[in-house]
Amino acid sequence: MADTLTVTDNRTGKQYELPIKDGAIRAMDLKQIKTGPEDFGLMTYDPAFMNTASCRSTIAYIDGDKGILEYRGYPIEQLAEGSSYLETAYLIIFGELPTKAQLEGWTTEITAHRLLHENIKKVMEGFQYDAHPMGVFLATVGAFSTFYPDAKQIFEETSRLKQVHRLVAKVPTIAAYAFRHSIGRPYVYPDDDLSFTGNFLSMLFKRTELKYKVNPVLERALDVLFILHADHEQNCSTSAMRTIGSSHVDPYSAMAGAAAALYGPLHGGANEAVLRMLQEIGAISNIPAFIKKVKAGEGRLMGFGHRIYKSYDPRAKIIKRTADQVFDVTGKNPLLDIALELERIALEDDYFISRKLYPNVDFYSGLIYQAMGFPMTMFPVLFAIARTSGWIAQWEEMLLDPDQKITRPRQIYTGAKRRDYVALNKRG
Repeated sequence: MADTLTVTDNRTGKQYELPIKDGAIRAMDLKQIKTGPEDFGLMTYDPAFMNTASCRSTIAYIDGDKGILEYRGYPIEQLAEGSSYLETAYLIIFGELPTKAQLEGWTTEITAHRLLHENIKKVMEGFQYDAHPMGVFLATVGAFSTFYPDAKQIFEETSRLKQVHRLVAKVPTIAAYAFRHSIGRPYVYPDDDLSFTGNFLSMLFKRTELKYKVNPVLERALDVLFILHADHEQNCSTSAMRTIGSSHVDPYSAMAGAAAALYGPLHGGANEAVLRMLQEIGAISNIPAFIKKVKAGEGRLMGFGHRIYKSYDPRAKIIKRTADQVFDVTGKNPLLDIALELERIALEDDYFISRKLYPNVDFYSGLIYQAMGFPMTMFPVLFAIARTSGWIAQWEEMLLDPDQKITRPRQIYTGAKRRDYVALNKRG
């Protein structure tokens, strides 16, 4: 049987045969379906792109019904178990796991680019002391485009590679400086003797000691969290990165837009919403009343359900195990018992099961971040550090895809019909 779709236009009685490839038809093939020569042709209407593929990609694969997430074909469970964030970032950006020599070279390049230009520090010092770290982060990333004008050479491979090194290396430094600025402490310079996440913890929490001593459990936990957040297909911020990048702007400007998309409470701020919900519940004894309110439509069960996953988010399972390791070091987050009981009740309740509402990546990540000493304002910034590798890979894939053009969705106009201008003194 041919891979085609036969469409009958009942307005005209005409039949059209549309080719099917990779389980999709091309939206432009619908344009031939017209009622007459002056008809623009048929369009699809898909608010929020619920069922529209905007690109072909080789980076991340998700099967939401089966709870599968893979980077370049590698299961997220295996990467979280055996890989490091820098190795996973290399995989996502370059397409293959690195050899030992490649990983050493990649790590050396990232380490060499950790420092920020001193004038960038001055830019960051200009923000109010209580400025949100995510606002500082996205503004500083955008400012990079003025410090590195060579980034505009987006079709030169060597130039793109240099921006890759700069972005992956410098975003933790920006994030740490934004955090230090928010609490009124001096900036801590990167330590080249420490790992990617170890150095980040040092820049965040170092006080007056000559050498910051990194706790290996917390270092590894943060590495795992970064791996889990490195890419997630065509989400809101990744789509923003591709859309802005399609104008052929430099990657810093595109990533500032992606970070701005991540700033929203429905995206990078979701784990903060989970903590606020748990704080609002306050005690295990209050959970039944809270569940009753949710079922009555008087509240939302934050951290449950996902646009893509219709089963248990595979990242949530990994985070739950990681949480136990972190709490052994930091002490148990007092909200954990509420979270565990809330999860138990929800997973046994037909109301949530029938709606396929299972814990997602945000349900436990906020508890871990809070236990490690991060304020809630830093949660989206931590997300942005991890997602940088995915944003870069998606941006470069878009640039080199011959099918891609500058993004320009269609609209269905529902406003007033043509009318003539009325002079001000004649308007009733």
